[in-house]
Amino acid sequence: MLIRLLFFGATADAVGSRKLELEIDENTSAGTLIAQIIQQHPSLATHKLLIAVNEQYADADMILNDGDRVAVFTAVSGG
Repeated sequence: MLIRLLFFGATADAVGSRKLELEIDENTSAGTLIAQIIQQHPSLATHKLLIAVNEQYADADMILNDGDRVAVFTAVSGG
C-alpha cells in the first residue's frame, strides 16, 4: 500500500522534507507507521508527535488504507 506522509514544522526539519511516499503492509496501524518513521529519523523521538489521517486527528490504533494522507506534526501553542 502507498501512503503519503506530510510533515509540518519541527517534524519537517527533523525529516528534511515536507512530503514522503512510503510503501507499507496491509493492516499497518498509524502507531506502527510512526514507529517506523522514528526509527528512520531518530530525532523525531524528541517530539510529542500528533497525527492526522486524511485531515482527521487519528489515534495510534487506526488501521491505514492505501492512498491515505498521513500528516505528522507537533502540538502548537500560543497566547
